[in-house]
Amino acid sequence: MKEQLQDILDFNKSNINDYCNSYKNYWEFLKDLKNIIIDIGNNLDKNKYDEVDSNIWISKTANVDNTARIVGPCIIDDYCEIRVNAFIRGNVIIGKKCVVGNSSEVKNSVLFDESRIPHFNYIGDSILGYKSHFGAGSLTGNIKSDESFVNVIFNGNKYNTNMKKLGSIVGDNVEIGCNAVLTPGTIVGRNSTIYPLTMVRGEIGSNKIVKSMNEIVDKRM
Repeated sequence: MKEQLQDILDFNKSNINDYCNSYKNYWEFLKDLKNIIIDIGNNLDKNKYDEVDSNIWISKTANVDNTARIVGPCIIDDYCEIRVNAFIRGNVIIGKKCVVGNSSEVKNSVLFDESRIPHFNYIGDSILGYKSHFGAGSLTGNIKSDESFVNVIFNGNKYNTNMKKLGSIVGDNVEIGCNAVLTPGTIVGRNSTIYPLTMVRGEIGSNKIVKSMNEIVDKRM
């Protein structure tokens, strides 16, 4: 999996680096995320992390608001902010210096270091890259309206995942505008920007600006 995704994700900015090579496709990794989190958690430094409940490990440097709801298994890493009324709904890894904000919900997902979902976001069955940012109200859809299997287009090739629930993979330094929607199976390359109120599907390359699905331009670097 890591070889597939290394062009859009820096795996050194996560704690899943050692668990990826045995998976051919990233969606297969998400199927096993529960067991992976438990394995990582059981090997964390007990001087740096508290197991606050069964299979819920929180760094001693993280700031978790007392109104947040956290369901295990879950790892919350160093210097994270888990803000008012956040809902972490199981099978979640939150990397260093991440923000999960007001009324945001995450389930069965990995947030690489310094990614931010600060306001009214939903992230399901997804991977968010290093320093990715979701504007207020933006979300990842993870199930099709007809509940059929999700297809993925990756490097121009189409795959049937045989999964009914699959969100998005969002590359490093991606900016998602307010109230944008990533449909199930969407992939967004590194350094790309999605305009507010945009519906995105399929594969978006790196260094792109998505004004709409009919207007995608190269970003000036």
